[in-house]
Amino acid sequence: MSSDDFSGRTSPRAGPLAILVGVDLGLPNFDHSLEELGLLAQTAGLQPVERVTCKRRAPDAALFIGSGKADEIKMLAQQVGATEILFDQALSPAQQRNLERHLELPVNDRTLLILEIFAQRARSHEGKLQVELARLQYLSTRLVRRWSHLERQTGGAGVRGGPGEKQIELDKRMIGEAIKRTKERLGKVKKQRQTQRRQRERRNSFTISLVGYTNAGKSTLFNALVKARAYAADQLFATLDTTTRQLYLGDAHRSVSLSDTVGFIRDLPHGLVDAFAATLQEAADADLLLHVVDGANPNHLEQIEQVQRVLDEIGAADVPQILVFNKLDALEKSRWPLQLSDMFEVKDAFSDSATRVDRVFVSAQTGDGLPLLRQLLVKHTLTEPAEDTPRTSEVVI
Repeated sequence: MSSDDFSGRTSPRAGPLAILVGVDLGLPNFDHSLEELGLLAQTAGLQPVERVTCKRRAPDAALFIGSGKADEIKMLAQQVGATEILFDQALSPAQQRNLERHLELPVNDRTLLILEIFAQRARSHEGKLQVELARLQYLSTRLVRRWSHLERQTGGAGVRGGPGEKQIELDKRMIGEAIKRTKERLGKVKKQRQTQRRQRERRNSFTISLVGYTNAGKSTLFNALVKARAYAADQLFATLDTTTRQLYLGDAHRSVSLSDTVGFIRDLPHGLVDAFAATLQEAADADLLLHVVDGANPNHLEQIEQVQRVLDEIGAADVPQILVFNKLDALEKSRWPLQLSDMFEVKDAFSDSATRVDRVFVSAQTGDGLPLLRQLLVKHTLTEPAEDTPRTSEVVI
């Protein structure tokens, strides 16, 4: 097990102290530094003070990390005054409950952390509904943990029908009814979006959606292209609510609309993907995707793969795309590519075929490369893809 002090890298005004825990199970893309989990924690208002990583062949059925490691984390929490433990992997309800009993501290996982951030950030009625649905679906599997304080009222092991059991059944029914109501409301929102899309189709409007890993700079690029004032910040999940504006392209002889959508992230909870189906449908139904990449991030290749997986999950893997490598301003001039626009070979994940797509390097902050991007957009709006044109699913760099 290894641990590192986060002090000096966090704000003195940050919230409750948290210990970050990651378990290397030998799977690809394990975050040894727990950097992204730390950013998520800070976004949710927590202050990471220590990080702990360990290796296991498989998760412990009861505690995920085993009793020995749990004891070490408990001692570490007492030493640094941590008030919460955050796991980078998803915990089962039983593992979460057992860990809280063992550590005598609240224990949460990556899934709940992302849900909490989404709940804090949602602004529109639709966004709040989507987050509420995902939260209810998550809580519906955690009832045994939420009502564990009533176990002593059930009369002991093997005794059924006590107040605790009745409360759990009541809670299940209440959450089930709330999920049903929320789904009905979201269904109405989806119909409204379908009506809006049909209106755009009747106007022969060309639709473009911005997609990409969270904090890649999508909203900043959106503002630069349409001269809008959509909220943009250097933080995870700054945008949750889809914003659509008309995009003026002088040489394009048709109406063009541009939509800014929620960012993706590694291990995005399936409940959130399902809940945000109405919003993510904008990407699946688009004529073109601007896949925005943080070109200054050393892990940008892995982030591209993660976005491609989510696009496949929502049925948008076949939509043509332009790779937009953003944040040139964060790189020294000596590291800039010789050409700000070129072609890139993209391999299909389901076959050996490959297709070439446009790639452009830009800085949404300074405007470098944006004229080239606009030229590419004009080219795509004037060219309708053939029905048998190979689509993208996995980017090979």
